[in-house]
Amino acid sequence: MSAVAKEVIPTPPPYRCAEALTVVRGNEVVNTDYRLLTLDAPADVLDCAPGQFFQLLCPGTADDQPFLRRPMSIYDFDMQSGSLRFLYKVTGAGTRGLATLRAGDRLNVLGPLGQGFTMPDDWQRLMLVARGVGLATLAPLARLAQARGRQLTAICSARAAEYVMSVDHFRDCGAEVIVVTDTDGSSAPDSMRALIEARIATGRVDAFYTCGSARIARMLQDIGAAHGIPGEIALEQQMACGLGMCQACVRPFRIGGDVVHRRVCREGPVFPLAGVVV
Repeated sequence: MSAVAKEVIPTPPPYRCAEALTVVRGNEVVNTDYRLLTLDAPADVLDCAPGQFFQLLCPGTADDQPFLRRPMSIYDFDMQSGSLRFLYKVTGAGTRGLATLRAGDRLNVLGPLGQGFTMPDDWQRLMLVARGVGLATLAPLARLAQARGRQLTAICSARAAEYVMSVDHFRDCGAEVIVVTDTDGSSAPDSMRALIEARIATGRVDAFYTCGSARIARMLQDIGAAHGIPGEIALEQQMACGLGMCQACVRPFRIGGDVVHRRVCREGPVFPLAGVVV
């Protein structure tokens, strides 16, 4: 029997989740692609961790009737104010339904789900690198880094300056923010690598965090291997149940010399960066 076949998949740490009927506070247009949905949510769904997600029961429209819930990473949550926020791109039937929500409407949510980011004590100088909606997933991580007194650099990538998101949020969390774009060539892999390695050379990076872009993930894996820098990645994956039962979100990972398979919704969506097959 092969080593892969012998492996026993560890049981993920337990977590609590709940189904709740939330009330829409606002559903603002951020730019031509993205909207920010803010909900009034009960306390039992606001015990969240950065990197976790919710399954949203998106409303139907005259043209679309979504059947399954849609997974959505948490952009922000606040127990004191009772708010839960999602930054999303309108791309399909589910998000088109979300875009119709107005203040006072109700939305059924299930969560929080999955395993979030970790922040070991020896990760004091953090670098966040992401693009597009991946920046939304890293937003609550920046708030946690600030609360724990960590140094933070956020490299925000986009097609053009007008599409860059979360810059003000990261700055409010005390981060050094670096914007790179396709239009000026600064988001090209060689340019980003030089930018990152210049900060490594001055001892300003203990760990990487990323989400969304396979190109960025591969680059950070390569840099991390070369310099002995660990990291974590939040994966985006199509899901059906979001609870680990349907196995729809299984993908491969490298563990030692073997390739094993993990459920993104249950063992993740956050995983060690080095082991992800991208």
